Amino acid sequence: MTTPCILCVAITGSVPTKAANPAVPISVEEQIESTHAAYEAGASICHAHVRNADETPSSDPEKFAALQEGLKKHCPDMIIQFSTGGRSGAGEARGGMLPLRPDMASLSVGSNNFPTRVYENPPQLVDWLAGEMRTYEVKPEIEAFDLSHIFKAAEMNKDGRIPGQLYVQFVMGVKNAMPVDREVFDFYIKTLSRLAPDALWCAAGIGPNQIVLNEWSIAAGGHTRAGLEDNVRLDKDTLAPSNAALIKRAADLCEKYERPVATPAQAREILGLRPA
Repeated sequence: MTTPCILCVAITGSVPTKAANPAVPISVEEQIESTHAAYEAGASICHAHVRNADETPSSDPEKFAALQEGLKKHCPDMIIQFSTGGRSGAGEARGGMLPLRPDMASLSVGSNNFPTRVYENPPQLVDWLAGEMRTYEVKPEIEAFDLSHIFKAAEMNKDGRIPGQLYVQFVMGVKNAMPVDREVFDFYIKTLSRLAPDALWCAAGIGPNQIVLNEWSIAAGGHTRAGLEDNVRLDKDTLAPSNAALIKRAADLCEKYERPVATPAQAREILGLRPA
């Protein structure tokens, strides 16, 4: 395969803490430094959450603005993708950073179970977030935690609520949601191709399954995500020293399968994004 593979680094998330791994970047300054190292290791997308000083999740647009400013300075062509996930805020606060016009933002189009709670994405909120993304020309990355989310994304694409070429991320391995299953993974790809033939896809695995989904995705011609948000370890005995180490591991798999790692410029072209 000669199609470049887009590597997304999920730098922080809403859950991992420094108690779990001291390398988890919490402050905006730490996030910028950690992202820059991952960028140099091959990441072309930064999937970003922000945190308060006490490590709790935040949806503060000012924190997102400071992070965006720093990333544009230190990783000038990197694709910036903000999370609108439900752990960081409630209701429309989840999209309060979209007027900053990041290149992309995550969009969950349906609800599902998480380890200790229901991840609620009611239709009215999904439509509002999608509308804000249209208004501010932010490309959604659909986070599919369940098969129904692929069908919903295709429906919204067909009726114009999610315009342009779909980009869908299969998230597998979240406790109480979709487990890591190769037949399901293959069926996800087949189903997305049937419902939205022009769609692109990537995949993320949680915990020790990160490397599994990295390899499946790269081998199957898709794109993939790695980082401390999803996995704080290299193996059961070894903490990951950085986001860059997890991205390098994915880049090494690209070499194994003879796929070039996409540069930020190539990733922008593949995803139909505006130039940096």
